[in-house]
Amino acid sequence: MTDIVLCTANARYHHCAFALRYLKANLGDLEHRAEIVEGTAQDRAIDLVERILSHRPRVVGLSVYIWNVALLTDVAAILAAVRPELEIVLGGPEVSFGVQAMPIAESASYVVSGEGERAFAELCASLLKGKRPSGKVVRAAPLNLEHLALPYRGYDDRDIAHRTVYVETSRGCPFGCEFCLSCLDRKVRRFPIDAVIEQVDALFARGARSFKFIDRALHLTDWRRLLGFFEARKDEGIFLHFEVVPDQISDELIEVLGGFRAGSIQLEAGVQTFDPQVAARIGRRQDVGRIERNISALLERTGVHLHTDLVLGLPGETLESMAAGFDRLMSLGVQEVQLGILKKLRGAPIARHDDAFEMVYSPVAPYELLRNRDVSFEQMQGLKRLARYFDLVHNGGRFSSYLELMRSQEASPWRVFTALSQHLYRETGKTAGIALKRLIELLFGYGVERGFGARETANCLYLDAAGDSRRGFPQRVLDHVCAQAVADAKTKTRPAQAGQAVPVRQRRHI
Repeated sequence: MTDIVLCTANARYHHCAFALRYLKANLGDLEHRAEIVEGTAQDRAIDLVERILSHRPRVVGLSVYIWNVALLTDVAAILAAVRPELEIVLGGPEVSFGVQAMPIAESASYVVSGEGERAFAELCASLLKGKRPSGKVVRAAPLNLEHLALPYRGYDDRDIAHRTVYVETSRGCPFGCEFCLSCLDRKVRRFPIDAVIEQVDALFARGARSFKFIDRALHLTDWRRLLGFFEARKDEGIFLHFEVVPDQISDELIEVLGGFRAGSIQLEAGVQTFDPQVAARIGRRQDVGRIERNISALLERTGVHLHTDLVLGLPGETLESMAAGFDRLMSLGVQEVQLGILKKLRGAPIARHDDAFEMVYSPVAPYELLRNRDVSFEQMQGLKRLARYFDLVHNGGRFSSYLELMRSQEASPWRVFTALSQHLYRETGKTAGIALKRLIELLFGYGVERGFGARETANCLYLDAAGDSRRGFPQRVLDHVCAQAVADAKTKTRPAQAGQAVPVRQRRHI
């Protein structure tokens, strides 16, 4: 019998439920009486319920996020129907604000709002002793991180071999970006760096080579100690992911990053907007000139993989200003640009602009913007498709030669991808589930339609496929590939890689 089951549905299998491992590690004497049950957002609710109840728990903790709230609402309802005596406890950002109005709350006994490691442990201890606290919502204050048990021994061998290993060295964010919940916790608190490095070293000894740091910005951490640890192991096939605020990167940090092998470090750089008035409106302080200088320096002096972010639909941003910002970022030569549609997260201050800018969001998670004063519903739908197709065709790193051909005809990347996006949607009517073979056929057809020769278009696509297996390359495109392109593809090799830990997507960009 397991008294406590901690459960969530991750967005994908390769993600790990970091929060559940924290909760379990901080249960104290109850830790050995708890189990973690992880599913994915694609699972059926009834299957998750069966897995949970197989442990015969008395308390079930559900970790709720925007990507799993619909599924976990069903899980909670089924649990409450099958086992009405079960104590169901909710936690996570999706239920930390306004939970009383959410359907999932009807099935829950308690909700823990905020950093729940201590509050959840205390609640479980009371419930297992038969003492039911009054009040449904437990408000948890920010914790002293020096007293928190670290969760890293909760990663098992399967996690290390096949899933993302998350690490954090700090909590809180000093920046005030109103679309992000991190702006509600402006005080940066740090874990003891020696303890974190000791745990990372233990994971490294067990074979972990890929680490994703979830700190809000690398410069807020003790990055000299952290990168010093990995620099001593840089030839052992590592892959590290950090978030950065691009105008806060120092020359010293750039110099240190330059000592790592190409592709072994990914930086997620949140640019969000190049419009200074829009940035000021949402509480984002940034120096656009320094952003450009730092990104250029990173690309010129280091081998980091730059994954940059822009948010589409911010209050006051027009289609023209979004296009100008996108073209400006693409001109720097970054490997990836993530085009994110603005979301109205529960509790985020971005809501204060709703009336003035006529912001209308979907009532269904993930609460994406549907329209606003400057962008119609139809235009927003087009932007969502643009974001998806751009990620598929550009960010995936497969079609560099083909995209260079397309851009030879049009200087603006925004116009290139807008037109391509419209073509792909017109031909398929969907933005997901397009097989690679079908995608190559679609790109070939579009190139010919734009006036490029069939041979020229096919040669570029064939050369792009050289880095991957060409099995399944569509015959109707192959028929136009010339002998010289075949010969060129045979000699096309990738440079030395940073190690097996570097994901395929990132390796394609090297």
